[in-house]
Amino acid sequence: MTELQVPSAAKSQPGRIARFLDSDLWWSFKSSKSAVGAAITLGLVIAAALLAPVLSPQNPYDLASLELWNAELPPIWMEGGQMPFLLGTDVQGRDILSGILYGTRISIFIGLASVVVSLAIGIVAGLMAGFYGGWVDNVLMRVGDVLLSIPIILVAILVSSVAQALLPPELREAGISIVLVLAIAMYSWVQYARVVRAQTMVERRKEYVQASRLVGTPARRLMLKHILPNTLTPVFVTATLNFGLAILIEATLSFLGVGMPPDQPSLGTLIRVGNQYLFSGSWWIVLFPSIQLCILVVSVNMLGDWLRDALNPKLR
Repeated sequence: MTELQVPSAAKSQPGRIARFLDSDLWWSFKSSKSAVGAAITLGLVIAAALLAPVLSPQNPYDLASLELWNAELPPIWMEGGQMPFLLGTDVQGRDILSGILYGTRISIFIGLASVVVSLAIGIVAGLMAGFYGGWVDNVLMRVGDVLLSIPIILVAILVSSVAQALLPPELREAGISIVLVLAIAMYSWVQYARVVRAQTMVERRKEYVQASRLVGTPARRLMLKHILPNTLTPVFVTATLNFGLAILIEATLSFLGVGMPPDQPSLGTLIRVGNQYLFSGSWWIVLFPSIQLCILVVSVNMLGDWLRDALNPKLR
């Protein structure tokens, strides 16, 4: 008699990385030149920002290291340019390239943090509104409708201004980044809540949810373990697109003077400072931070557009 050959456990189940590399999502990513280009560009921008202390010839946050006789130096390829200021300097003698790298770190941090905070609030609100319905749904959605009826910049300016007025003077500069995160999240959570609510209302009527409720599964476990995983696909797409929007909102607030201070410049702060000297001939102070902001936001939005198409079952 011949013995049955039992395959080993290692061969029977491929790893998660192997399954991902064999998935339709990875194939769609490799097939999209725009997605690959955007991912590479975004990766380089983030890597350069994280390595800012190594790549930057100057620490733009250290005001004692700034030399006023190096103020408004043009880029290195123009007459009057000096090393190591490849992209020139601003009116304080701050290296533009160093300011861009450090400012990108702040913009990315505020964008990611605001997405995480708004995502957490929106998921909780959407699950509760879609699962319980009734007055819970009405209260949460009406609050969201009120926030959406006000332009996002006005909401962010109001929250930022009130929070800065309530903070003690010694904590205002230290806590400005947290204030910006909360200001952006106060508006952005509504989009996640609406997406999760719609998906939850569909899932709660399905048989597996009804069966779990009949056997006495607690509502919290039912929402987190069963319903939430089935609502995450559109949420990820929304989060990717809102990441670029959050960076733009932070840049707008900083440009209007209610964001990051000049001694801790983000991309929006650099653009605001450079805009004052645009017509005096020092065009590089505002041009290069603006280009960096455009590259960052366009890359994120291109990845978000690809992810939305790749996860859309109607386009498969």
